Order: sequence, then C-alpha cells, then structure tokens
Amino acid sequence: MLKDFDLVPTLPAGDLERAKRFYEEKLGLTPESEDPSGVHYRTGSTRFDLYPTQFAGVAQHTLGGWDVQDLEGVMSRLRDRGVVFEEYDFPGLKTENGIATLGPERAAWFKDSEGNILALAERGA
Repeated sequence: MLKDFDLVPTLPAGDLERAKRFYEEKLGLTPESEDPSGVHYRTGSTRFDLYPTQFAGVAQHTLGGWDVQDLEGVMSRLRDRGVVFEEYDFPGLKTENGIATLGPERAAWFKDSEGNILALAERGA
C-alpha cells in the first residue's frame, strides 16, 4: 500500500537552533522550509524533518543515513567541517578509521549535535 510514497524520516532536536547550525554548517544542507513543527530539509531525492522535543539523543541506533560514492572523500570533507566519526568494536562490527566493512558495503557513523546517530554507506557492486 505504501510502496509508491516517500518515507520522510523525522529526527528529534533538543535545541532546534543548535541542530539547524549543525545540519547547515557541518553537513552543508539548506532548509527547504520551516514552521512551528520544525525544519524541513531536502537531500538528494528525499527529505527529512527536524522537530523540537525533549527526547532527542536517546536512540542508540542509526536513525538515518546517506548512500554515498567515495566514502573516504565524503568523510574527509565532513571531518574538515568538524564532524567526528564513531569507532565501534562489537562482535561482527569493527570500525577502522571510522569505517566498517560489511561484505560488499562499507559504512561510517557520526552523531549530530543532538546525539542522533547518522550513517554514510558506500554500497559495493
């Protein structure tokens, strides 16, 4: 029933102004619109919303991510803007210089200003 509709992720922000600065200055995004419910960004062919809430940063899992080409290049440019990538060492998942190799896919994770975990993924052929 929903296969023909876009999924719009909603990310919590404890401090909406701080979150806006992160997404705009660190990730290079421009708001598509803003209203009392939050800030709306377009990225690629999709969009996501940031909304104010006191419950931001409590999720301990990935809330969203971007499929990228040239993972190291994208990470380098984000690091230059102050983004810090997570290092993990779990059974079945270990990062090296912020990157985990998962079969043909490689991925990296970072937290936004609100503690939300976001990912970059480079999918192999």
